[in-house]
Amino acid sequence: MVAFKAQQVAGFLKAIEPRFNAVLVFGDDAGLVSERARLAANAFAARSKPAGEILRIEDSDLDGDPDRMHTELQTVSMFGGARVVRTSTSRKVNAVFLKSLLEPGAMTGALVVEGGGMRADDAIRKLFEASSIGAALPCYPDEARDLDTVVREMLAEAKIQIEPDARQLLVSRLGADRALSRAEIDKLALYAHGKPSITVEDVEAVVGDAAEMALDSILFSVSGGNGKKAVVELDRTVASGDSAQGVIIMTMRHFQRLHRIRAAIDQGRSFDDATRGIRPPLIYKTKGVIEAHCRAWDLPRLDRAIALIGRAAKDARLSGPLEVTLTERLLLSLAALAGGGARRR
Repeated sequence: MVAFKAQQVAGFLKAIEPRFNAVLVFGDDAGLVSERARLAANAFAARSKPAGEILRIEDSDLDGDPDRMHTELQTVSMFGGARVVRTSTSRKVNAVFLKSLLEPGAMTGALVVEGGGMRADDAIRKLFEASSIGAALPCYPDEARDLDTVVREMLAEAKIQIEPDARQLLVSRLGADRALSRAEIDKLALYAHGKPSITVEDVEAVVGDAAEMALDSILFSVSGGNGKKAVVELDRTVASGDSAQGVIIMTMRHFQRLHRIRAAIDQGRSFDDATRGIRPPLIYKTKGVIEAHCRAWDLPRLDRAIALIGRAAKDARLSGPLEVTLTERLLLSLAALAGGGARRR
């Protein structure tokens, strides 16, 4: 049994041992989970010559063909490259469904599973940790030293310098989600293009706390059933330069958090107990809204919501010019799914 610590994950992904061909990437930072799942899938694909094909399979694909994932992973490709399947934990993709694939020799391909926050006793996490061919990789919100490294690497790649005070301020305004942090750094680099270095004034002008408030408004509006307000806030956010795909990522994280809390409540835990381990922790001014939304959404509807978000994220990646339209459609669909039970805000 191998239990990886969060600080070991980056090193593991740089050189995945040959014995591993299945990983579970999980945690509260949806952006970091997605980024590391992509790195793992690419690493598995690169093992083959020619490179293996990466496939995305979700619940909607299994509805029509329940055996598709097992078939893809247990079939030798005619063209030489091993298949790599990326998926997400869901109503169908659970420990029981995946157990047979985690046996040695069961797969000719490789499997990458993305999940939200998980306790040590979660069945799917225990399955991957106990498997001799699997690894469970925790991803938690970036700490300051992690963000400082991301800032240095991205700005070095963009060939832009940043003043020490500006870097400190930038790091203080990032976090919670790796994908959004990268989007903010990209936006800053674009803003400062052609300047000798990034200053505190540049960071103040581009990376503001107002963006976080606007994002919260989108998330709470959609889980509260107010699709019209969510779309209006989305349009404002995109007009200010933020990414619609980033909004989809944070919407996924928001609904995964609701799912985790609601599941704990359904198991008999109090709301306060269910949220005690949430990272980043809930803040006082939004705690009541989150509690109301957790109680208004049941697990089956949260499962449907997460599946909708997953499909929208895939479609937005493949159809960049349509990402805003796809995001608007997603927010309206989620708000409709919320119905009248969640408190509007």
